[in-house]
Formats: sequence, C-alpha cells, structure tokens
Amino acid sequence: MAHPARPQETLGVAVVGFGWMGRVHTQAYARVRHHYPHLAVRPELVVVAEEVPGRGEEAAARFGFGSAVRDWREVAADPRVAAVSVTAPNFLHREIGVAMAGAGKHLWIEKPVGLTAEDARAVAGAVAGAGVQGAVGFNYRSAPAVEAARDLIAAGDIGTVTHVRVRLFSDYAAHPDSALTWRYERERGGSGVLGDLASHGADLARFLCGDIAAVTADTAVFLPERPRPAAATAGHTRAAGGVPGRVENEDYVGCLLRFASGARGVLEACRVSVGEQNAYGFEVHGTKGAVFWDFRRMNELGVSRGTAYQDQPVSTVYVGPGDGEFAAFQPGAANAMGYDDLKVVEAYRFLRSIAEGVPHGATLTDAVRSAAVLDAMARSARGGTWTDVQP
Repeated sequence: MAHPARPQETLGVAVVGFGWMGRVHTQAYARVRHHYPHLAVRPELVVVAEEVPGRGEEAAARFGFGSAVRDWREVAADPRVAAVSVTAPNFLHREIGVAMAGAGKHLWIEKPVGLTAEDARAVAGAVAGAGVQGAVGFNYRSAPAVEAARDLIAAGDIGTVTHVRVRLFSDYAAHPDSALTWRYERERGGSGVLGDLASHGADLARFLCGDIAAVTADTAVFLPERPRPAAATAGHTRAAGGVPGRVENEDYVGCLLRFASGARGVLEACRVSVGEQNAYGFEVHGTKGAVFWDFRRMNELGVSRGTAYQDQPVSTVYVGPGDGEFAAFQPGAANAMGYDDLKVVEAYRFLRSIAEGVPHGATLTDAVRSAAVLDAMARSARGGTWTDVQP
C-alpha cells in the first residue's frame, strides 16, 4: 500500500513516451516548484523511457533525466521511481498504466486512458487496488476561466442550465500528406477524433454541467487515405510520397447530449477542419444568462447575467487571482496564462495528491466517465439511435 509522501521529500519521477506530450510533462515537473514553492514534494527526473533509438538519450541530456531506457518495464521495476507520467500512444495506456500501478507507482496518465471505457476502468481499478494516486491529463478544465465558469454555474448566476454547446475543431490532420501514424489505426488509435478531442469535450461538459445520461451521434471519415511514414514520427508529421494506407477511425463526430439534470447539449469535434487552429470552447445557456469560453482567449469569459432576459448584454470578464490557480502564475487580471501552464497546474495537483494522500484535480474516475460517453457515441453512430451512457 502506498503512503503519503513526507514533507519536502524528493520524489523520483519517470516519463514513459517522449513525444511532444512527454516533453510537456517533463517541463511541468521542472517548473512546478517555481510556481508552487511550498509544495511538500520535490520531483526529481530519474528516468525517461522511449523506444525510438536516440530520442530518450536526447531527452535525458536536454532535460536532466538521470538515465534513459528503451523498455518501459524497466521503469516499473526501478525502485528509485515513485511516480510516472504515461504519455505513450493510446493503445499502450492500459498495459503500462496497470503495470505501473501494480508496481506501486503513482500515475499521471494522458487521456483518453486506453481505447475504450473498459481500458480506462482497468487502469482505474489498478490504481484503486494499489492505493496509489492517479491523475489524468484533462488540461482544459484546469484553466482558471473554466473553473470560474463552473463556479458561476454552480452558484446559479445564469439560472438553471438549459443547453450547452462544446466544440473542438482543429486542422492538425487536415493536410492530405499527414502521415498514417498510430492515430489513424483502430487497434492503436482507438476511435480517432473521439478519443483525441471529444474526450476533452465530454470531460468539459461533465465538469461544468454534471453527468451525461444519453447521446445520439454521427461520425465521418473525410480523408480516407494517408501516406505511410518511412521512419519514426513525432507529433503530426507529413509523409509526402509514402505508400497510401486506409484511415480506420473517425475524423469527425457530431453528438447531441442529454444531461442527467435534464439539460440538452451539442458536442462537435473534428481534426480536419481547414482554417481552424485549436478552436476549442463552450457555450452554457441558462434560464437567466449564459457563459462563453474560447481556448484561444483562454483567460477571459463572456458572461451574461441579470434580470433583463431579453436584450441582456454580454460582458467580457478577465480572470485573475482568486480564480483557479491563476495567482500561482500571474499577479493581476488580464496577464495571460498559456497551454503549458495548465500542465504545470496538473503536475502540482498530481504531486499534491501524492503528498496529502487524497486526490486533487482530474482522476481516473473522470477518465472512466469520459470514456463511457465516448463508447456511447460510438455505439450510437453505428446504430443510429439514442444510446444510454453506461456508468
């Protein structure tokens, strides 16, 4: 059984998988004590695991890991490692996550935590059974503006929530020469844009407005072929001239939501939206007002509230100290935070969970609930009917 860390304890951490997200986690560990100097544990970068030759060694030299290995199993067996970030591809999440928890390692794992809700439940069960802490990379809910929106909704400032719209549009896969990596394969990438972007959307909708009871969804593949890469890839590499291969999972999902509260919603996500770069956000409407958020203007909210009902204006509100974790990064409202800062917030909450022995931030339970919504979307898209979300 794992125990809470002692005050000021040095905590050995490892990162498994060193693509872009592995780097972001590593930088978050390096920065976390700059923003949270009173954090009871001090992360120490012990080892990085990366199967691509040379990539782990480069990461160790650049970021200060004590060593680099090719096989993640060496991390599970390493007694110096107390906590692990899993930033490997989706199809490896279940095996690695279960193994790390079983080895007594605290786990910070990227969404969607496997390919299905069954995978997420397996990792959640392993974490609970081992008595370790588990955190999940739902970074958008950590934005101070999103947390402020949740507080505003919970306080009844916009009345009873009636309908919600969540959108996640991106062009990262819009180029026809984007390499046919694991992301586009059913067995390794799962449900395509559902796991990649709609997982965030399902979590945001739940975080703001409570559980989702049922969905009806439609999906599509708009670019049915992509060129196969000739070498190892990182991020969204292009492979012009490569042998064409079939895209097996979804480019697009459009979904109607029914919340347990009775509210209605729309969730739409697409990875091939030309002209859209990280166009993520939400609109939440209530009986007395509304609140709006766009990730590209991460530090502000559009808020409409009052007693006018008709012709009621929308005000721009800049978040500041007192909203979420804003004060750990900036001294006053309208000083901008950025994407990487949200991962520092995640690192802080993960490490605080370890130090205190109780969870802070998004947990494996949140991952299971998001994955259950995605599974219901996939079933609905196949059957063309309203589908209940299985808890």
